[in-house]
Amino acid sequence: MNRAEAEKNIARLREEIRKHDRLYYEEAAPVVTDREYDRLYKDLVDLETQFPDLLTADSPTQRVGGQPLTAFAQIRHRAPMLSLDNTYSEEELANFYKRITRLLPDEKIPVVIEPKVDGVAVSVMYENGRLKYAATRGDGVVGDDITQNIKTIRSVPQQLRGDAPDVFEVRGEAYLDKAGFEKLNQDRKAAGLPLFANPRNAAAGSLKHLDPKAVAKRPLGIVFYGTGAVEGADVDLHSKVFRLFKKLGLPTHEHWWAAESVEEILSAIRKLDEIRGNFPYQTDGAVIKVDEFAQRERLGFTAKAPRWAIAYKYAAERVETRLQDIMIQVGRTGILTPVAALDPVLVSGSTVARATLHNEDEIKRKDIRIADTVVIEKAGEVIPAVVEVVKSKRPRDTKPFDFAKHVHGKCPVCGGPIRRDPEFVAWRCENLYCPAQTTRRVEFFAARGALDIESIGGIVADKLVERGLVREPLDLFDLRAEQLAKLNLGSEEAPRVFGEKNATKAINAIERARTLPLSRWLFALAIPDVGKTTATELARFHDTVEDVADSELLREVLYYHEKRGDKEVAREIAERLIKSGFAKPSQSKAGKDGIVTEVGPVVAQSVLDFFRSPSGRKILRRLNELGIKPKSEKVSAKKAAELPLAGKTFVLTGTLPSMTREEATEKIEALGGHVTGSVSKKTDYVLAGAEPGSKFDKAKELGVKIIDEAEFRKMT
Repeated sequence: MNRAEAEKNIARLREEIRKHDRLYYEEAAPVVTDREYDRLYKDLVDLETQFPDLLTADSPTQRVGGQPLTAFAQIRHRAPMLSLDNTYSEEELANFYKRITRLLPDEKIPVVIEPKVDGVAVSVMYENGRLKYAATRGDGVVGDDITQNIKTIRSVPQQLRGDAPDVFEVRGEAYLDKAGFEKLNQDRKAAGLPLFANPRNAAAGSLKHLDPKAVAKRPLGIVFYGTGAVEGADVDLHSKVFRLFKKLGLPTHEHWWAAESVEEILSAIRKLDEIRGNFPYQTDGAVIKVDEFAQRERLGFTAKAPRWAIAYKYAAERVETRLQDIMIQVGRTGILTPVAALDPVLVSGSTVARATLHNEDEIKRKDIRIADTVVIEKAGEVIPAVVEVVKSKRPRDTKPFDFAKHVHGKCPVCGGPIRRDPEFVAWRCENLYCPAQTTRRVEFFAARGALDIESIGGIVADKLVERGLVREPLDLFDLRAEQLAKLNLGSEEAPRVFGEKNATKAINAIERARTLPLSRWLFALAIPDVGKTTATELARFHDTVEDVADSELLREVLYYHEKRGDKEVAREIAERLIKSGFAKPSQSKAGKDGIVTEVGPVVAQSVLDFFRSPSGRKILRRLNELGIKPKSEKVSAKKAAELPLAGKTFVLTGTLPSMTREEATEKIEALGGHVTGSVSKKTDYVLAGAEPGSKFDKAKELGVKIIDEAEFRKMT
C-alpha cells in the first residue's frame, strides 16, 4: 500500500471508528460486535505504525472514546480513566507478558488476572470515607456526574467502613444482573417498548436516567476493580486493593488469580472461562494487570492505554444457519440498510431470525449471498451479525448480491431515486419527501445553511418525529416551549428530557427563522435541483415564495429552450430575459446568438413542478396559515453588477479565524459573488484558513490567487 492509499484508508477507518465510539459510549446502541470494532481499530493501528507521519493527535488511537452528555453536569477525574488494549489471541497475550519482561529485565513481574465485567465504567470519589461524587468514564478526562444514580445502587456504601483513606477514588463497572435484565426486557415487551440489546445497554441507560427514583427500581450492581487518586493509604500491590475494598465495604471481585509466567496466565483465563457463566453479571473476558504499582510506574503508558495491563476477550458463541433473504430497510435519515432474514436459530440464549449486514461494502467483502449458510455471532448479547459465509455449503445457483439491482435502482418505500453516499458508505434515498425519512427532512430544514434552527437536529429531530410532535418540517412552527422542554430524548425506561433552557433557545430560533431571507427558505424547502447558490439566484429575482412558485421568468426559460428552432421567437424571449437581468448573451462560439440564464431549463422545470405538486401546494398553504412571508432579496441587474464581488468565483478551504464557511459563503453571495466546491482556471480566489486541504495545492498549481480572511475582509 502506498502513502496515498494509506492516507485514504486511515481517514475512512478513523471516521468509522468515531461513529462506532459515538454509538457505544454516548448512545449505548452499538451496531457492531466487539470483535468487528477491534478489527477496525487494529487495522488503523497497523497503518499508523506503518506510516507514522500520518499519525495525528485526534486519531481514535490516541484517545479514549465517548463524550459527556450535555444533559448532565461534568466532573473532571482526579486521575485519567484510560481504556485497555485488548486481544482475542492467547499468542498475543503471551507476547504481552514477554514484552513487559523485556522492558523490566532481570525482574520477577507478578500479574493479577480478574474477570472483565461487561458493564459501564464508573469512578466514585470518597473523601474522609464519605461518598463525594460519581462519574462516568466520558472521554477519560471528563465524565458525566451520575452521583444521585450511583447512590441508588444498594451495594455502593455512602460511608466507608473503618479507617478510610482521606481521598479514595475507586474505579469499577456498574452492571445489570442477568436475571434482572431478563425481567426488564419481559416487562418492556409486555408494554410494547423496544427491548434492550444487552445488559450493558440497560445499565448504561439506567445510569443516564434523569430520575433517580426510576434508577432505584433497576437491579443494578457494581464491581470495583481499581483506584484512581489516593491520599492517606499505603497500597503498593493491586492484590492488596481487593482486600482493602472488602475491609472498607466496597463490592469487588470474588475470583481472581496471581501469576508469574505465561503458562500460569493462560491457566487462569481458562479457569475463569469455566466458571464465569455462574456469575450474576455478564463477562466478556479477563483483565491481566501487573501487580506491583512501582513496576507499573516504570512500564508507563502509551497515549491511550497503560503498558502494564491488557484485556483478553473470549470468543463469542457462533452458530450456523441459512440466509433466506436480504431485506432493505429505509431509515428516517434515508439510509438504506440491508438486513438478513434467517432460518430461526438459538444463539447466546435467544432465538435469532434477523441479523444486521451493515452496508453494501460488508456484503461484498464477505461475499454474502441469498441461500448461503452463514455464521451468526451475538457477542455479549449485542445485535446479531453475520460473521462469515460457509462457502463449502454454498448452493451452486447462488449469485453475488447486487444491492442496486435488488431494489431495482429505487427506494423500496417511495420508489424514488437512490444514490451511493460515500460519507456513510451506504445507499441513500434522494427523495426528501419519502414517507420513511421525515427526520431527514426536519434536519435539512433546520440545518445551519437552511433556517439555522438551533438544537433541532440529530436525536432531537428523531425524537420529535418518533413522539408524533412533528410530521413535516413546518410543524416546528406549531411547537410550544413546554412541549419541547418535556421532550424525552431517551427511552421510556431511561428518559432524558430536553429541558427548559434548550427549549427556550430552540423556540427563539424557530421564531427568528420566520424573518430569514427568501433564499434561505427556498433552500430549506428541499426543492429538487435547488442548492444554496440556485436558491440565492432565484431570490434575487423574485419578491415572494408565491412569485417563485408561479414564476414568469422560469416559464420564459422553458419557453426559450422549447422555441430554439424558431430563431425569431427565441430572439424575442432572449431579449426579454436579458432585459430582466435573468440572462446575458453567451460568450462561447458554440452558443453564438444564444443566452446564458441564471438557472437552466432543468432547474426551472423542477421548481415549477415542485410547487404544482400536492406537497408543494400544501407548503404554500401552510406558510400562508402560519403568516410566514420571507423577505425579498430581489435586486436589479444594474445593482447586481455594482456589488463589490459581482461575477467573482470563490472556493473555500481550511478553518477561518473568525467565521464559519457558511458565514463566509453567505457574505460572498450577498455581495454578488459565487462559491463553488472545486478549483479550476476560472476560479478567481481561494479563501484559505488554517489546515487547508487539497484545494489549496490545486490553487497553487493553477496559479489561482489565494487570500486569507484579512484580505477577504478588505475586499468586502
